[in-house]
Amino acid sequence: MTAEPMLAQPPEPGHEIFATTHSDGISKRVHEPGDRAVQLLIHDGEVDGRRVDVAVDGGVIVAITDVGAGPRAVDTFEAAGGAVIAGLHDHHIHLLALAAARQSIRFDADIIRSLQIADAALPFGQWIRVTGYHESILGEIDRVWLDERLATRPVRVQHRTGAMWVLNSAALASAGIESVDGRLFGADDLIRWRVPSTDLELAVIGQQLAGFGVTGVSDLTPTTSSSELELLAGFVIGDSFPIDVMVTGGAGLDPLVVPELKRGPVKIVVGDHDLPAIDELVSAFAEARRLRRTVAVHCVTRIGLVLALAAWEEVGTTIGDRIEHGAVIPLELIPTIAAMGLAVVTQPSFVHERGDQYLDDVDTDDISGLWRCGSLIDAGVGVGGSTDAPFGDPDPWRAILAATRRCTVTGAPIGLDERIDARRALQLFQTPAQDPSGRVRSVAVGEQARLCLLRTSLAGALAEPSSDLVAATYGRTGLTVA
Repeated sequence: MTAEPMLAQPPEPGHEIFATTHSDGISKRVHEPGDRAVQLLIHDGEVDGRRVDVAVDGGVIVAITDVGAGPRAVDTFEAAGGAVIAGLHDHHIHLLALAAARQSIRFDADIIRSLQIADAALPFGQWIRVTGYHESILGEIDRVWLDERLATRPVRVQHRTGAMWVLNSAALASAGIESVDGRLFGADDLIRWRVPSTDLELAVIGQQLAGFGVTGVSDLTPTTSSSELELLAGFVIGDSFPIDVMVTGGAGLDPLVVPELKRGPVKIVVGDHDLPAIDELVSAFAEARRLRRTVAVHCVTRIGLVLALAAWEEVGTTIGDRIEHGAVIPLELIPTIAAMGLAVVTQPSFVHERGDQYLDDVDTDDISGLWRCGSLIDAGVGVGGSTDAPFGDPDPWRAILAATRRCTVTGAPIGLDERIDARRALQLFQTPAQDPSGRVRSVAVGEQARLCLLRTSLAGALAEPSSDLVAATYGRTGLTVA
């Protein structure tokens, strides 16, 4: 929830202290009586190992002073020695899907009972949405499998990768979709057009992310639907959503729809279930260039990556072009990626969340290189961090911890050579939205105030990364307490 910051007691006129920037980062001058108060003073926070006051005004850091020497402020937040760091940016997330997942059933070993409970509780004809399906749970499922469990109500089940939906017969009939087995690959747009929409509570998502210390996200949904973008904009534009949002969209998305939303790269999917021809991929890249936009290419397999690199070879790369996921990156392709100047936006938490299944399913030769991180950084490849929520856990601190440990839920190691230290893992989430491999944002005078305020020192947080250590964020709508 949004906090009521503690009100500051203004100093006596003539005794206010304001900072100017010198080589040591901190200096003081006496305020003249009558100078107006800044909007927020973060009192006694740790910045780069020093206990300081941080003043924010107009969404910008205007002063960093010795503790107690900060300017007069309208509101004060007592940091009590907790670190003040650049807010986290999740470089790959799906906001509408994350909101929808909150209203969905989770596919697990008790899914049959969960379906029965939902069926009894919901009005007649209302769809049931299920997420997180994987073959390792109850084996392969299809239309017939779902019909045998629940035939009287439309049911749709999403694979945990997001690449496939499975619909029962009632759902197929209701949506007017023909499919022998009910398994639909790459059909998000079709599902969106044919399935009744539900009321989403995206405001709750904004508060949840802010509670993790997140001040910005990049929505990597490859939608071509203007109505979907307008729906998203209705939630995130205005004075209530605390998170900065950059959107991508597919190449066919109208570039003039909702111009208020910051546009990032064009999202291009190299789908494993239906690999595009190289000419088709080159054409999509060229269309993005015509729109003067970079590209973010979904690649999770070796062949998908090879195709994407071939298209880049034809069209050329530019700063901000990105490989999304890079779940499998052969060592021999890393020098090519580095030479092209491409960034890789990865999800370290999948090593932990899905690692035990990878050990059963993935070729032995690929296991050590799954979700690479350290080897990419060592080779000069820029790496950005993300969660891919709702397909991964939306808490970026769990991804940070996973990047440092590289262990599965049961503790089995995967690719220990890909580990990075916690500070570097945190920095994966502190680069600019438009350039995930760019300069790590800092807490300094003149910088935009997108801040994560911790309950402990930075060293303490890095020793055991956890979102429980986030006290508050300062973002686009002001201060939000975790």
